[in-house]
Amino acid sequence: MTTQTFFTQAFVYLTAAVVAVPLAKRFGLGSVLGYLLAGVVIGPFVFGFVGAEGEDVMHFAEFGVVMMLFVIGLELEPSLLWRLRAPILGLGGLQVGITTALVTGICLAVGLPWQQALAVGMIIALSSTAIVLQTLAEKGLLKSSGGQSAFSVLLFQDIAVIPMLALMPLLATQHMELSGEEHHAAETWISTLPGWGRALAVLGAVAAIIVGGRYLLRPFFRILGQVRMREVFTAASLLLVIGIALLMTQVGLSPALGTFLAGVVLANSEYRHELEADIEPFKGLLLGLFFISVGASIDFGLIGNEPGLIASLTAGMIGLKFAVLIGLARAFKLGTDQAFLFAFALPQVGEFAFVLLSFASQEGVLGSQITDPLVASVALSMAVTPLLLVFNDRVLQPRVGTRPAAEREADVIAENHPVLIAGFGSFGSTVGRLLKAQGIGTTVLDVDSDQVELLRRMGLKVYYGDATRHDLLETAGAAEARMLVVALDSPATTLDVVKTARKHFPNLQIFARAFEWRDSFDLYEAGVTYVYREALDSSLRLGTDVMRAMGFRAYHAERATQKFLRHDQESLALLATMKGEEESVYITAARRRIEDLEQLLAADLQDDGLDRDAGWDPEALRADFGQRPDRAE
Repeated sequence: MTTQTFFTQAFVYLTAAVVAVPLAKRFGLGSVLGYLLAGVVIGPFVFGFVGAEGEDVMHFAEFGVVMMLFVIGLELEPSLLWRLRAPILGLGGLQVGITTALVTGICLAVGLPWQQALAVGMIIALSSTAIVLQTLAEKGLLKSSGGQSAFSVLLFQDIAVIPMLALMPLLATQHMELSGEEHHAAETWISTLPGWGRALAVLGAVAAIIVGGRYLLRPFFRILGQVRMREVFTAASLLLVIGIALLMTQVGLSPALGTFLAGVVLANSEYRHELEADIEPFKGLLLGLFFISVGASIDFGLIGNEPGLIASLTAGMIGLKFAVLIGLARAFKLGTDQAFLFAFALPQVGEFAFVLLSFASQEGVLGSQITDPLVASVALSMAVTPLLLVFNDRVLQPRVGTRPAAEREADVIAENHPVLIAGFGSFGSTVGRLLKAQGIGTTVLDVDSDQVELLRRMGLKVYYGDATRHDLLETAGAAEARMLVVALDSPATTLDVVKTARKHFPNLQIFARAFEWRDSFDLYEAGVTYVYREALDSSLRLGTDVMRAMGFRAYHAERATQKFLRHDQESLALLATMKGEEESVYITAARRRIEDLEQLLAADLQDDGLDRDAGWDPEALRADFGQRPDRAE
């Protein structure tokens, strides 16, 4: 490939990524599908910007998978694994094991050799970590029972990729002919050793990674940290990953296995976050190139010639995995709504399937007559995931849930509680417990049925219900209540509840949780007067403590904090009215408010009269009194 061709290809790939990924995310499809669609567009079946040279890019971009597994290893802290051990090993292990066994059996029934059947079974057992976690996070469902169960299964799948990659070469059914150069490149450091020597070399390489990661890398990175040059630390991070990948290749193991082990060893290191931050951009870019290459390699001629085959494969994969997931959800006693959330989140085949299919093809495990239709079916299964989740949200969830809650809500109406609380997570439960301690009656609604049952067993009156439905609010006593506290985890759902309450129950005063300024603007626009940004009070409290630690009197620190809070609330209300204005007008107004606040606090700092108000600050007075010259011993 000439220099000009290289730059041309780089321009094509980067342009496709920059254009397609933001569009895909805007339409709720996720970044992985965005990369795949970009590859389809620039591939030979649409514009033809990428041809046979795309295979060279694929080999280069596969190193992004190695980096991904290093980052996954860094995130697997032993404490997290121990806390989620039951769902990880139980749900995750059973899902991968049962799905692999069923798919392998089906493949054997249609005449595939057992090696190929097992390879296909392992590949289809995996789901899309990128799509599922991103979608659940956007919907505020990661902390629900179904969301946590899905996270546990995905975590097990990510770990299971390692032995799957290691197993693929052992399943090879085809003899791969190598040219002279390829044969020379395939020779490793241990290829001339006897069997027992190769086994010792492999064990020694794994031991070197574990021991070196625990005892050598920390002082190595400590020395580099003293240099205080970010680019040197970044170079060292890349050197670590590339070096381990090279070592694993030379002993005949998967590079991903070595980097994963190194990541796990360094998971508790003080340099974990620095390593992750340095590797992340390279990992993301190379993975993007990998998925673009996969999209460009999808055989649309095959899809056009065999639409029934591809549709049957896609529907069969999704249907089989859905049946396994719903069965496991019921076996692990997830509520009906959480079981459907869990099952509809994970039936697709994930991005690691492309990695394993590529690897299986290279190792001679699967031929193109198997991988080509599977690549197309996997991509289609990922594409329909957002539609499946929309079906679950709009059609199934309103019709399923915890039935006993509806039977108890009549008692709440009879008690005529003055406050309704929508959402009883960490935020809402704090508000509810405070009000209950003061003798204020509350009616609590939560959409997580498993959380509802748990709180009931703890003696709390919590009812299953979707607060966006006006009929449920009415049943809970919204017409007679005085106030509604919206403490949900999702900004979009919060806004839906507010609009429903404003429309059907104008008597309610609404107190709503927000996450950032944009959420606050939406709530103000919807008519909410009492908006509480989640981190505001905590950040102000921290700032107050810092001021006191710097020597400011407690009274002055508290007074400055209260002035800041009032000014911030006034600014929020003012800027919310300018939401539709041009950006320059908004920025000018925001800068003016910032300058006004700085001048206000600076003037307050110069006010000598504050000293007379500091008498309530006994700690500072005692310190001053003890330091007076006439008190010296």
